Amino acid sequence: MSTILVTGASGFIGSHLCARLLSDGHQVHGVSRVHRTGQQDGVQWWRADLCEAETVRSLLRKIRPHIVFHLASRVTGSRELSEVAPVFQANLASTVHVLVGAVDTGCERIVLAGSSEEPEQMDRTIPCSPYAAAKWSSTSYARMFQALFHAPVVVPRIFMAYGPGQQDVNKVIPCTILSLLHGDRPKLSSGRRLVDWVYIDDVVEGLRQAALAPAIPGSTFDLGSGSRVSIRRVVEQIAELIGNGVEPDFGALPDRPFEQERVADTTFMERAFCWRPGKSLRDGLDETVKWYKDMRNLALYVVSALWAFGSLSPDILEYQSAIWLQA
Repeated sequence: MSTILVTGASGFIGSHLCARLLSDGHQVHGVSRVHRTGQQDGVQWWRADLCEAETVRSLLRKIRPHIVFHLASRVTGSRELSEVAPVFQANLASTVHVLVGAVDTGCERIVLAGSSEEPEQMDRTIPCSPYAAAKWSSTSYARMFQALFHAPVVVPRIFMAYGPGQQDVNKVIPCTILSLLHGDRPKLSSGRRLVDWVYIDDVVEGLRQAALAPAIPGSTFDLGSGSRVSIRRVVEQIAELIGNGVEPDFGALPDRPFEQERVADTTFMERAFCWRPGKSLRDGLDETVKWYKDMRNLALYVVSALWAFGSLSPDILEYQSAIWLQA
């Protein structure tokens, strides 16, 4: 059994990863920005601001983890000037603090979540957003820490993760499913962008392998499916699975400039871990839609029960259910 620290543990990937690590028998500590402390669902929770260097150092000295998964991140595709400083602090400064603290406490493996948004070439490609620049720089710091301080760090660059439990309505799959289930036309861009979609269980297994495999510190590698499908086709498949006749509104939003259209090179993952994605896109979307349908039915049941006991009026029943689904 290992002592493992997961930053961003309450997020989409982090929550799935914690569940898997607990099922493997590890002692899991989770860091979150939301107010969670103490033992919950098997995870020992800590609330900490990773932008504060001394806070991070103190936390790591208390926990003394064998493995750190650094997943915490301000995820945004915004190209706005106002995002530069917050993204720098949340994504780059926090990463440096975690790397320093992990080396200081003798951590055996640091798994630093990279991103497919990072430029492939360090010398000629320009990052497409503050988020991409921060992730790119984080990977550079990881390489430097490995070279200078022998930090046992690996950087899996995660492609477009999706699946049950993803409730960020800024993401295209949750937004589309929630809109269609509510009978609304989801407003989308042209949908022409090609994306490498990877199911959450495959992401978790890839991260797990990255933490446990011997002799790979310093490695940077792709964690994706190895194929690309357009946003439009994914949305169309979701509409087919839901089957309520509501048509997505393509072209209602502008396409973002400088979008990346990378496909994961899975060679390293296959060679080092014998890892291959186990879930097809169609099956993954089917599982995801089913999860949202189940959650919607549960929300409607709970709200209906409250209404029956006089806690809610009928005119806000459906509205309240939708809010709960997106909370």
